[in-house]
This record gives sequence, structure tokens and C-alpha cells, in this order.
Amino acid sequence: MAQKSVVLTDRAPSPFRGAPYSQAIRVGDLVFVSGQLAVKPGTSEIAGATIQEQTEQVMANLRAILEAAGSGLDRLVKTTVFLARLEDFPGMNEVYRRHAGEAPPARSTVGGAALPQGALVEIEAIGHL
Repeated sequence: MAQKSVVLTDRAPSPFRGAPYSQAIRVGDLVFVSGQLAVKPGTSEIAGATIQEQTEQVMANLRAILEAAGSGLDRLVKTTVFLARLEDFPGMNEVYRRHAGEAPPARSTVGGAALPQGALVEIEAIGHL
């Protein structure tokens, strides 16, 4: 069985309030990234008030973690998007599309989720190394 290793970078937010989870776990040729909010690295502040601003920060956080693991947004194979309000889907999708590349990953989207810190969007991901 493949060894699992913790992925940690200061270019993305640390686990929320010392909660017992990792930014990501690398196993074999896959990296499993915990759900990312639009938190600015090194702070506990949500970046921006709009779904577009928050989605940009979420994608930057995902990119930083994936790169720390030896992957990248272009190597995503699956994402799950959680939206506080499903009516924000078009704005999230506009930003997500720019980052997802020409072969976007499989994706699920869940609406009506209560997210920490009043965030509008959270995205978790699985990437290939």
C-alpha cells in the first residue's frame, strides 16, 4: 500500500482554528485537497465580498497546495464545489472556467451549504501528480 504524506504550504491558509485536518494528503500518484475557503494565507480573513472575488482566492489556495504536492490546477481530476447560495453558480462558474483548463475535472456542485466565516464558496479537490 502506498504511503500517505501530509502536504503543507504557507502559500495557502493553515487548517481552520487548529482543526485536526491537513491542507492535503498525498497518496501514491494522487493528492486529496481539503475544502478551501477564500481565506487569505497568513490571516483568517475572507478575501472579497463577491462570489467572483472569493472564487479567485479559493482557486489560488488550491493552486498553492497542489503545487506544494507536485501537481497543479491542470492536473485536477475531481472537484466538489459548495455554494452558500446556488444563485451564485454563474459567477463561480465564470471564474472556475478560467482556471479549469481545456480538460476540466469531473465536478459536483452543492448549493445551500452553510459555510464557515460566512464564506460564499468552498472547493475541495483531487489532483494527479
